[in-house]
Amino acid sequence: MSTNTNRGAITTSTQGSTLADILERVLDKGIVIAGDISISVGSTELLNIRIRLLISSVDKAKEIGINWWESDPYLNSQTRTLLATNQQLQERLASLETELQSLKALNPINHQNAGD
Repeated sequence: MSTNTNRGAITTSTQGSTLADILERVLDKGIVIAGDISISVGSTELLNIRIRLLISSVDKAKEIGINWWESDPYLNSQTRTLLATNQQLQERLASLETELQSLKALNPINHQNAGD
């Protein structure tokens, strides 16, 4: 015959929870913290700060449509490579344009005939 020693115990949401359990719940469900800070002197408002903080897992954030980190050039290594390549191409284009201007300056007659 088995007896239940916790028959009269009231369980709470934090009973037996570790920090890891709480963190898992927060990341799974997400949490939003919102607040406004306003600094005024008399009736003149000097500063107004609106704070909106969302804490969630990456999967939960994607589920609700938040994925700004995927296109942020400072967080994406592929974007850094693309920015470096773009810079090299811009430098090469500037060099070619300078060379083209030099060639046009050396032979202005052919340039005028080509434009007609």
